[in-house]
Amino acid sequence: MTLEKTATAIGISHARDPELNKYFRLAIKTKASDIHLKVGQPPKLRLSGSLKNTTGEVMTEDRMEELVFELFSSAQREFFLEHGTIDFAHEVDKADRFRVNVFRQRGAISLAARRVNSTIPSFESVNLPPVLSKISDSPDGLVLIVGPTGCGKTTTIAAMIDHINAHRSCHIVTIEDPIEYLYRDKKALVSQREIGIDVLDFNEALVYMMRQDPDVVLVGEMRDMKTVTAALRAAETGHLVFGTLHSANTAQAIHRMLDLFPQDERDLTRQTLALSVRAIASQRLVPCIKEGIERVPAMEILLGNPSVRKLIAEEREADLPAVIKACTKEGMQDFTENLARLVLDGLVDPKEAFKVAPNKEELKMALKGIKTSAAGIL
Repeated sequence: MTLEKTATAIGISHARDPELNKYFRLAIKTKASDIHLKVGQPPKLRLSGSLKNTTGEVMTEDRMEELVFELFSSAQREFFLEHGTIDFAHEVDKADRFRVNVFRQRGAISLAARRVNSTIPSFESVNLPPVLSKISDSPDGLVLIVGPTGCGKTTTIAAMIDHINAHRSCHIVTIEDPIEYLYRDKKALVSQREIGIDVLDFNEALVYMMRQDPDVVLVGEMRDMKTVTAALRAAETGHLVFGTLHSANTAQAIHRMLDLFPQDERDLTRQTLALSVRAIASQRLVPCIKEGIERVPAMEILLGNPSVRKLIAEEREADLPAVIKACTKEGMQDFTENLARLVLDGLVDPKEAFKVAPNKEELKMALKGIKTSAAGIL
């Protein structure tokens, strides 16, 4: 399948409104974050973090195929039949967008779609800490936003990219699969490249990325050695680079990146990472009890100060949590302390905080105003 064929086919508009749009519109109306369609089940929506049944029909194999294939262009259909999975963006009524994954499981077709807010949020509107603004103003370095699937990584990066867009005269290049948030040029010039439409694959996009004179780069998910290598090289040569990673916390993110490399290349990569890292932010979304807000991010934020760089270079990631606790005045943020703050500010129910707390005893102490010691680590 050539890039030209893909681009041409995907550009063809549907002759009529796809029937699945009724479920997408229901998700928009109810402010659901996700839609799930599976054979043998009625359509489900994720509301406030939990999956709920709709009153729609129970899906059969024939019905699933009929509904899903109506969304595909001919090129997308060919790709799905060959690979058994496909990602793409779907727009409803020229306003709301969904990130869609169609896949086979046990021989049947399933669909999972994530609703993407059509408005790029400000830091304040989604309760992101002010230090992210400071990180966004960095001239260069690697910035990672990490966490499990569905934790809001894309939204956090979108807020940071749009902050740069509004405040800095520069060229921002994004490589996305698919494009979710659409940026309008403000003070910056924003070039968004979508895999399968604007460029054949990530590797090809990364090869030509530096020829496009970028100042700020979003490489999406750090999915393999080539992506990480390209991101580190760009950060080393004076660019501000954003990426995401599936990781439970900031220390684990470093291990996950290094694990992508052969053993004999890890030492050099570690030293490069130590010099390049600007910040790593780990987040989880927690149900919010304040009216009008569904979920808020609880975050751990690590800034690449000299102490952090020294620990990474010396393979002492286990000591990073203590550095975070010792450097909160610099803007670093401990996950447990942040959870406690969300509870004390009346945003999160204590029961929900304890569900996601990595150390429940520490959270109990934090809620009482007792901070654990962070001395003797350097």
